[in-house]
Amino acid sequence: MIEQNISVTPDTKAIWLIISGDKIFQKVGSSDLIADSWETLGFAHQYQEQIIQIGIHQDLPCFLIDMGSERIESNDYVLVGIRALLFQVDVSFFSIISRAWQVALFMRTHRFCGQCGSVMQQIDWEMALQCSRCQHRCYPRISPCIIVSIRHEDTILLAQGKPQKARQMFSTLAGFVESGETLEQAVHREVFEEVGIKVKNLRYFSSQPWPFPHSLMVGFLADYDSGEIKVDGKEILQAEWFTPNSLPNIPPVDSISGQLIEHTLKEIAQGMQLEVN
Repeated sequence: MIEQNISVTPDTKAIWLIISGDKIFQKVGSSDLIADSWETLGFAHQYQEQIIQIGIHQDLPCFLIDMGSERIESNDYVLVGIRALLFQVDVSFFSIISRAWQVALFMRTHRFCGQCGSVMQQIDWEMALQCSRCQHRCYPRISPCIIVSIRHEDTILLAQGKPQKARQMFSTLAGFVESGETLEQAVHREVFEEVGIKVKNLRYFSSQPWPFPHSLMVGFLADYDSGEIKVDGKEILQAEWFTPNSLPNIPPVDSISGQLIEHTLKEIAQGMQLEVN
């Protein structure tokens, strides 16, 4: 649920997702987002006309305010990275923070028309921007990605790409869906391109928005079919089959990659394919 033209009063209480740069405000000494009345947020009052509601959490509306590149110095608030914050919050709030960042990024990157270069104007009745000159209309970009956990008997395939190397983390394979491609075709192509093997028995698992920058991760489970691991050396630097007792550093279960790994490990422990909830 995304709503614009939000009216607030001094005593309006909400969860405030106030973004500056690529970070978000928290109260000093707190790991939670700001849940307070509007009158307490004097540093954000100049942005009152830009408030966007992006959801509801624990019966409180969640309001987005994007301050762009403006920096505010305050003894009461501190800026934290959005990526880090995603793994601090409750799973049910994960999608709301993801949506906030995606909407903010959309508004920032579509200030001018991609067709004629004129200034874009915000549409009142839906989340879109439109050019008053040529009428070109843009909606928030959503890029579908597949992510897949691959099992071979009592082992799971985990790989390390460039983004994971610095953190010494291994994860499941993932990649963007190409134009004209089904999700299933994308799984087979990405797996073969990145690690040189073929898979079978694809099963849909679940999906999760991932706001870096605007992805929708569509998760699958798969079984090994044939081939030997041969990493591409570009996207993937290292890939191996791991047993449940020899796992490397892996993503937390708040992320879909962590959930896929957890489910696959349960399948290995029980020696069967488990039903996906």
